[in-house]
Amino acid sequence: MPLAASDHALIFDMDGVLIDNTRYQARAFQLLFRELGLTTKALPLLRRLNGMPATNILQTVLRNPVPKKELKQYADRREFLYRVLYWDKRRELEGLTKFLAAARAAGFKLALGTGSGAETIDYIVDHLGLRHHFDVIVGKDDVDRGKPHADTFAVAARQLGIPPERCVVFEDAILGEQAAYKGGMRCIAVSTTLPARQFQAPLAVIKDFTDLTPALVLTLLEAHPKAPKPSRELAQRQYMQL
Repeated sequence: MPLAASDHALIFDMDGVLIDNTRYQARAFQLLFRELGLTTKALPLLRRLNGMPATNILQTVLRNPVPKKELKQYADRREFLYRVLYWDKRRELEGLTKFLAAARAAGFKLALGTGSGAETIDYIVDHLGLRHHFDVIVGKDDVDRGKPHADTFAVAARQLGIPPERCVVFEDAILGEQAAYKGGMRCIAVSTTLPARQFQAPLAVIKDFTDLTPALVLTLLEAHPKAPKPSRELAQRQYMQL
């Protein structure tokens, strides 16, 4: 019996998936690093750790332990810089709205699962008029542990009422892909941030949503009925190459 879209859910990361914004995120981090006297290169850092909350990313590069309050101040400063840089650049990835509408019409449940907080989600999702497409929105304030843990996607699946094995996650980052596999879900990779060869085992790698259809997603699910096991080595490598 063919798979039914109504039995499945699509869970979308935000940064690098709904929008192509990694270089602006990296520029904001770079400006903050300069203020803090750090020499870390932000773009390679984000290509490894994208998807994690900003406070977690900052913890990997600060030389000495920093109190949580101060760490949040740094993250807020980075967020302010990012919003200024990206203000006039906010555009959805090509074909996104058309695909979301088609997926909903086909019967898929749709969720947004991101490491961003509510204000940042508003800054993107509401500005682009995307909120009504999603049945559920899960951000960093809704989970105890962000990516690479599976909590974000697991909470989204639970709120949708769809078991993990029937969920497909759209991710642009290795740690996000690993989070999907840890949660027992399959993944479609979006190559805004990384080349296709760097992902572990996605159902497909897309550059945007122009050629993706709900029928194709179901075909991919039928061809790959089980989620891959997460690669501890691959995830660890992302941390170690700082």
